[in-house]
Amino acid sequence: MVLLNKNGWEIAGGIASLAILGGVVAWLTLRKRPSEEELERMRRRHLVQVGRIVDGMLLDICEIHAADGRPLTMLLFSYRIGGVDYECSQDITDLGTLVDVPQIRVGFPCSVRYQPGNPQNSTVISEGWSGLRASLPQIPPFEAPEPGPGDNGHLTGHLPQKS
Repeated sequence: MVLLNKNGWEIAGGIASLAILGGVVAWLTLRKRPSEEELERMRRRHLVQVGRIVDGMLLDICEIHAADGRPLTMLLFSYRIGGVDYECSQDITDLGTLVDVPQIRVGFPCSVRYQPGNPQNSTVISEGWSGLRASLPQIPPFEAPEPGPGDNGHLTGHLPQKS
């Protein structure tokens, strides 16, 4: 049996360390990194799973041009959490199949999902969830109840009678 002396162990350890370091560097350079679209999709999915919901207001919908020249559809909205007002925007260009942009009503209330502890991280539209509202809530008109027999036109029965 051949035993390595101290220098032999140091050389073997150095070669093993270099091999591990080379493997880590190769993995870091060759791994598939998520695209910006995938990162945004993961952010929205995370907000749908763990985000809280608060009432907000749609401020505007506009089209801007990105640095590469392609048009982006931006949804601007505001909401209040803990006395702090937030105004945010969301790029809804890739969500065109989920929402009909001409049907979005500016000035309508909406629901906003936000991340607890980081309330500026928010969304109004996501895959599988939408905080947009089709119309304003309708409050039914008040109708006075018909007086019953013996009421003489007065609403009684709700107040205690004196004896």
